[in-house]
Amino acid sequence: MNGRARKSLIAVAVCVLGGGCAVGPNFHAPAAPTTGRYTAQALPASTAASGAGPEQRLIEGRDIPAEWWVLFRSKSIDSLMRQALAANPDLQAANAALRGARENVLAQQGAYFPTVDAQYNATRQGVATPIASPIASGIDTYTLHTAQLNVGFVPDVFGGNRRQVESLQALADTQRYQLEAAHLTLAANLVGAAIQHASTRAQIEATHDLIDLAARQLALLRRQQTLGQIGVADVASQEAALAQVQATLPPLEKQLAQQVNQLAVLVGALPSETTLPEFTLDQLQLPEELPLSLPSKLVEQRPDIRAAEAQLHAASAQVGVAVANRLPSFNLTAGAGSSALRFSELFGAGTGFWSLGANVSQTIFDAGTLLHRQRAAQAGYDQAAAQYRSTVLTAFQNVADTLSAIQSDARALDAAVGAERAAQRSLAIARRQHSAGSAGVLVELNAEQTLRQAMLGRIQAQANRLVDSAALFQALGGGWWNRSEGATQ
Repeated sequence: MNGRARKSLIAVAVCVLGGGCAVGPNFHAPAAPTTGRYTAQALPASTAASGAGPEQRLIEGRDIPAEWWVLFRSKSIDSLMRQALAANPDLQAANAALRGARENVLAQQGAYFPTVDAQYNATRQGVATPIASPIASGIDTYTLHTAQLNVGFVPDVFGGNRRQVESLQALADTQRYQLEAAHLTLAANLVGAAIQHASTRAQIEATHDLIDLAARQLALLRRQQTLGQIGVADVASQEAALAQVQATLPPLEKQLAQQVNQLAVLVGALPSETTLPEFTLDQLQLPEELPLSLPSKLVEQRPDIRAAEAQLHAASAQVGVAVANRLPSFNLTAGAGSSALRFSELFGAGTGFWSLGANVSQTIFDAGTLLHRQRAAQAGYDQAAAQYRSTVLTAFQNVADTLSAIQSDARALDAAVGAERAAQRSLAIARRQHSAGSAGVLVELNAEQTLRQAMLGRIQAQANRLVDSAALFQALGGGWWNRSEGATQ
């Protein structure tokens, strides 16, 4: 026996006697990115307020609360969130998937232990008279009773079963993080829908005011036309302006109805059977301090990244399973029982039997089937690794996009509030001029219309700032690690 064969036999003996060794790669989690920031340029520590609402400050390294939505100070959101977490079917489906994955792990772990089964068999038999046993009663028909206990065990010599359990455990971890992702998505969608609901209601109110103002302007122009002060072109122009403003109302009403329906479904109810609160922007408080996790922590906090890492782990373990399948397999069996012509004689003297067996099998030729399966498992690992990198890149992009949006939102709101204030001053001047008789009522109506348009811009900018603040909590992972165990399981 050469040295290489001797080493192989020693390795097999160590695996058998020492409880086995697991072939294939041992998984190590990928290292976190070493970058120190999310955006190409350093961001200011706070957003510019300039009197356009509260200033927001980014607090680096601050942890995210599990119930981050309470920072918006809305009792209506808190109430709906409790309903959604209890009744949302997507969350319930993710929870059931996690339970099923955990049961699969327990089922596979059963292969670590011997299997034991008991059998009882009763058969009525007849034999030819010439060959009937002369020792027996001489009859050629009889009933045979057999009771048997069988034990089978497949030693996990090369760790194929351990790798399979490892893979299933990683898939259970994947389902756990997908549950957390579903929880986070549900919370973010509900907060976003509530903010948009409040914004749309405010826009509808402002649009109604614009329609009333345009109608009043049209009525004045028609009277002036009757008096011969203006021509038909001026009236037609105002009619077109009124029609344009009226055309903006149905899309807003459609959006409002869809937002109400969305909120109903998020809380797990039918739109026709749910009464929801009417949100207003005044009821929502902008979080003045926004936590900003360190970039190195993001891979630990984002549930989608953790799920992708768990899938990579599962793929790594499957490589070990494929390698083990190419190695010899061992099987140990044992059996004991009793056989008698009468049930009452079972387990009597002379009726017992037993057996012990051992089997070793090794595939000699399979046209490369097992080899290609191992290569396929390796390709699956490479695919999972690429998907993990893609998930990490997307996560960092999400945070960078949201941080940039928060900065832009503050500037946009500042400009919108400035435009609204300028329109208010213009309206005040027009009213004084109208009272003094130096300007007509149309000047005042035009100034008021400009103010309503500015209000629409401010409402949209205010809602964008709230929505993107919620998006930052989602992009950073939502604080699920601070929630008590079992809150979503």
